[in-house]
Amino acid sequence: MEEIEKVRLGVIGVGRIGKVHIENLVNRIPAVEVLEVADVDMDEAGRVAGKYRIPSHSTNHRNIMDRSDIDAIVICSSTDSHAQLIEEGAAAGKAVFCEKPIDLSLERIHKTLAVVKDSGVKLQIGFNRRFDANFSKAQEMVATGKIGQPHVLRITSRDPAPPPKDYILSSGGIFLDMTIHDFDMTRFLLRSEVKEVYARGEVLVDPVFKEADDWDTAVITLSFDNGAVGLIDNSRRAVYGYDQRVEVFGSDGMVTVGNETQDSHTYLDAGGDHSALPQYFFLERYMDSYREEMNAFIDSVRNDTDPPVTGHDGLMAVIIGLAAKKSAHENRPVAIEEILSHS
Repeated sequence: MEEIEKVRLGVIGVGRIGKVHIENLVNRIPAVEVLEVADVDMDEAGRVAGKYRIPSHSTNHRNIMDRSDIDAIVICSSTDSHAQLIEEGAAAGKAVFCEKPIDLSLERIHKTLAVVKDSGVKLQIGFNRRFDANFSKAQEMVATGKIGQPHVLRITSRDPAPPPKDYILSSGGIFLDMTIHDFDMTRFLLRSEVKEVYARGEVLVDPVFKEADDWDTAVITLSFDNGAVGLIDNSRRAVYGYDQRVEVFGSDGMVTVGNETQDSHTYLDAGGDHSALPQYFFLERYMDSYREEMNAFIDSVRNDTDPPVTGHDGLMAVIIGLAAKKSAHENRPVAIEEILSHS
């Protein structure tokens, strides 16, 4: 297949993450032309189109699907619309980038992935942390044997503040909304599948999580096919900022990734050693990774190569999340095979 000079795109959903992707697509990725945006909020779609000099906008995503001059779509709409939009995009012959998760139902995910496979289009799922330079370096060091045989994986992931109540009630819960990124990171870093999950959740930050039958604080232990064990800890509120750390310990060494801080100064006085706080939220911490994941998607479309984060990756993260949710509810370890047998 001949390389495409420019990928012509439509973007569905111009909320917070939609704006991040549009900013990168328009201003930082030369091999792209964004032709149209769609959003349920017509005024907001118009504002975004005007700001980024995008020729067309509407409230009807079918306008994008039906355009023969659009090669690919970027889905940044609400979770409950992802599967349908992926299927429509695949049926229209568009390459698809979709934010996580594909859906909260395994049955629906399987159906959607079957549609994608039958259509032959490309599908990339938005697990942007894989494209962070520091985590990518850690993965490379593990993959090339720098730390020997992996023994222990530790991931800390803590938000600075809980999301709004409306979001909490519709997000699918901490394991399918927040920890899902960490579940994907475990597979990325170790290149091994999770065998079993044991999760414990508590409500320690805000009673609204109990209303949603959810948790705001969680610890998850995992066992992997390669023999390694893992530990993830999550909190919906870290008063000092966005806490994102990784450590992989092995037979020949260890690789660790610390927090990105607002600056790198260190100040010492009679009171002690002081440095800058971690960056405040994910838009600051992972801005570069959002650009790199979109670059990767565009490259796969232009060069007719496989996307680096597949529909299968999206499926496995949800499976691990469902196992964690079941484990926390039932206070017992849950084997991944148990979830797979009911999917």
